[in-house]
Amino acid sequence: MRTFCCAGVLFLVCLTTIAFCDKQWWQKAVIYQIYPRSFKDSNGDGIGDLNGITQGLQHVKDAGIETIWLSPIYKSPMYDFGYDISNFKEIQPEYGTMQDFDNLMTESKRLGIRVVLDFVPNHGSNESDWFDLSANRTRGYENYFIWADGKPDPNNPNKVLPPSNWLSAFRGSGWEYNAIRKQFYFHQFAIAQPDLNYRDPLLVEEMKNVLRFWLDKGVAGFRVDAIPHLFEIDPKDFGGKYPDEPRANFIDKVPEEFDYLDHIYTQNQEPTYDMVYQWRDLLDSYEKKDGMPRVMLTEAYTPVKLTMRYYGNATHNGSHLPFNFEFLRGITKDSDARDIKFIIDKWMTYMPLGRTANWVNGNHDNNRMASRHGIERADIMNMLALVLPGVALTYQGEELAMTDGELTWEETKDPAACNTNDPINYYKSSRDPARTPFHWDDSANAGFTTGNFTWLPLAKNYKELNLKVQIAAPKSHYKFYKDIVALKKEKVLVEGDLESKALTNDVLALMRYLPNEKTVVAIANLSPKDSTISLDSFRVLPSTMKVYASSLNSKFEKGSTVQTSNLTLSPYDAIVLST
Repeated sequence: MRTFCCAGVLFLVCLTTIAFCDKQWWQKAVIYQIYPRSFKDSNGDGIGDLNGITQGLQHVKDAGIETIWLSPIYKSPMYDFGYDISNFKEIQPEYGTMQDFDNLMTESKRLGIRVVLDFVPNHGSNESDWFDLSANRTRGYENYFIWADGKPDPNNPNKVLPPSNWLSAFRGSGWEYNAIRKQFYFHQFAIAQPDLNYRDPLLVEEMKNVLRFWLDKGVAGFRVDAIPHLFEIDPKDFGGKYPDEPRANFIDKVPEEFDYLDHIYTQNQEPTYDMVYQWRDLLDSYEKKDGMPRVMLTEAYTPVKLTMRYYGNATHNGSHLPFNFEFLRGITKDSDARDIKFIIDKWMTYMPLGRTANWVNGNHDNNRMASRHGIERADIMNMLALVLPGVALTYQGEELAMTDGELTWEETKDPAACNTNDPINYYKSSRDPARTPFHWDDSANAGFTTGNFTWLPLAKNYKELNLKVQIAAPKSHYKFYKDIVALKKEKVLVEGDLESKALTNDVLALMRYLPNEKTVVAIANLSPKDSTISLDSFRVLPSTMKVYASSLNSKFEKGSTVQTSNLTLSPYDAIVLST
């Protein structure tokens, strides 16, 4: 007998008579994140655009991926490259037109690819109509943003100080004075990104209408940005004031840095979860109308127990996929097999029954996977994300093991880095290295643009590390990735049980198994030396298995037969075996 979970209900079933639940599309997806500015440029201006994405969809299809997630494409002054939105229902002109978006949707549908959009609910733009109307106290818009009176300056009667010591994630005070309204507005990110006020019912409905607008255009769901910042404390609970936040325990931080304070009043507030549940209800209402499930992914760099709350509770469904950043935060280039097993087990242990796991190796806000782990471990990390239960998230270029670009202070554009005013250490804050253009081929500008420049400089290794070269090579990062994406669609990886073992300090093995289906074992050698291991501790395995896929560093050939009791792995080997 074996225990299985189906729709949150546990069943004890005989192996010969088990009946499996049908998974919805999002539960078995590989979701490919596209950073539009850096994916493909169709008009030669050096900036990626919607028509470029449409042109590049065949690559997504060829890789076996059926869902893309687009970072923001909305109208924006571009102080934070699309995360400062001035109109949530219009397309940024650099990226194209609404007709271009409609064409993208048409081509995506033709290729069988779903489109998920970024939803940026925490803040807008100080150059938006909403902000102007709110600054002028226009009826209905007065409370769209977080406004507060300043405090008298005891040293200067003609000056007011910010309402509290709250800080911006981009350094310095989170408050900015507005001369029209004669109040301060709060911004948890750039000065150009005023926080929206979700204690105003009119604003809440306005943002739901944004979701409806894009759902009516056929999108398959949303990735929700910066969700822990959504609510601040209610000043009514503090005598109409915004209290100072206490000092954090980071002794190496200076007062201007975000982590100098413990954000007990501006992050992870209780109403945030209810707002997520309301958005889930809205998405579910569309499924009730047409039968097509929509998906919500939520971004929250929070402790794992808080992250799990986004899944929902006993009475409400929440996010389908609260992002699992444990790979990003808990695994480094020095992590061994036991470290990685611990990280995997941690998520699977905390995740509520009946929910779907997900695995994130990288995104536009973090250094590229191959740079963080070393390019020699890139195949290993891709393999783990794809073989583990649930959804795999791939940031554009990870399928090629693309590495970070190198930028000088003069080339830096990210406000998180520019606001440091530090030409020496700016790179520690910069997100630009992970946002350099995609490597399509080894031609001028990596095939990204026909123009003479790219908005960020290309990574210097693009001539050797690009899609065209990897398609032509007998073995490559891309071909290994593509093989495992194909395997991920099979029933054993969609519904099978997981058993993980640190066979040695250097070798990690994952077994996925299901009655009456093939058994799959993924093996990773994290060492720069050969490792000889046995899989005998996985009691259900036969004495021989086929190599389904092998990494660039592997001596094993796809389709060959190996002895499971005696395997010698090459340095940084990654192989997938199947019965």
